[in-house]
Amino acid sequence: MMIPYGRQIIEEDDIQAIVDVLKSDYLTTGPKVAEFEECVAGYVGARYAVAVSNGTAALHAACFAAGIKEGDEVITSPLTFAASANCVLYCGGKPVFADVDPRTYNIDPEDIKRKITDKTRAIIPVHLAGQPCDMDAIHKIAKEHHLIVIEDGAHALGSEYKGRKVGPLSDMTTFSFHPVKPITTGEGGMVVTNNEEFYNRLCLFRSHGITRDSSLMTRNEGGWFYQQLELGYNYRITDIQCALGCSQMKKLERFLGRRRALAKRYDKAFCDTPNIILPYQLPETNSGYHLYIIQVVGCDRRQVFEELRAKGIGVNVHYIPVYYHPYYREHGYQDCRCPHAEQVYEHIISIPLHAGLTEEEQDYIIRTINQILDGCRF
Repeated sequence: MMIPYGRQIIEEDDIQAIVDVLKSDYLTTGPKVAEFEECVAGYVGARYAVAVSNGTAALHAACFAAGIKEGDEVITSPLTFAASANCVLYCGGKPVFADVDPRTYNIDPEDIKRKITDKTRAIIPVHLAGQPCDMDAIHKIAKEHHLIVIEDGAHALGSEYKGRKVGPLSDMTTFSFHPVKPITTGEGGMVVTNNEEFYNRLCLFRSHGITRDSSLMTRNEGGWFYQQLELGYNYRITDIQCALGCSQMKKLERFLGRRRALAKRYDKAFCDTPNIILPYQLPETNSGYHLYIIQVVGCDRRQVFEELRAKGIGVNVHYIPVYYHPYYREHGYQDCRCPHAEQVYEHIISIPLHAGLTEEEQDYIIRTINQILDGCRF
């Protein structure tokens, strides 16, 4: 049986929350959506939250709300899932990749500076593995160049930067509720913001650009009336999913505490292992440890990866640099180079870390990694 690198925890109260909705009047957009939004907004300390169908939809909605359009450039990290860049393309803009800091694996503010042009409109820093980016440096750059900052917090619900939760620090922050994330709604995403204008645009965008709000419409012919004001999408989330989200939010701190405890056990186990570089945590941050990413050095990463899989340990690699993908190579990124991201990619492996991982499973993982590294070909 494979030990997965990440998985959800679903308990009886989660199941009951879903059953209660199934017996109610609403299955799609109903009161649980608003309740979930209020729950997440209150937790992170944001004024507004807009729940959508998945994390990619959240990124797309944020780019739309920011006004990204054809000809605009948006700077982001290459060491991320493709959605962090695809969302820019969806709006007609151009993703520009800035290299990563080789310690944190997050976007390097110094390279952001080098990549800014007169077409740059926004920055999308990605909190890889739940480790917050250097947001003070990024905000300073954004302020100097009048840029919007959209944090990709897909991994970072509950992560902290200088004593504050990731979420309300920038113009907008997106979250994902995929099953391997800190909490899950099955699929689902959210954008949080303190900006009322962005909030209104996000609400329109997730529901076809349609409103029944008479204060926004050009006329009102009666209680049945609505108007499409923008070209939006059907990115709505369901009450079924949001009921699960509300239940899961009650457990988030427990889940995070467990992840952090397991991360400390890995730190202790591998601190003197010469073939492993451990994850680095930026000072004054508190990672949520969505992932535990090690670098394997002095060994064949592929050999280590395949031997771990063969022994029932579901390791993965997060991530292939986005511009390596054929679509990007075929659309103008064939000469793109981010040397630090490429070097990091050659060595990284994500080993299992989730709130349901037992210490017995973790001990087996630690022993197996050490055995494989002791016998690996140099």
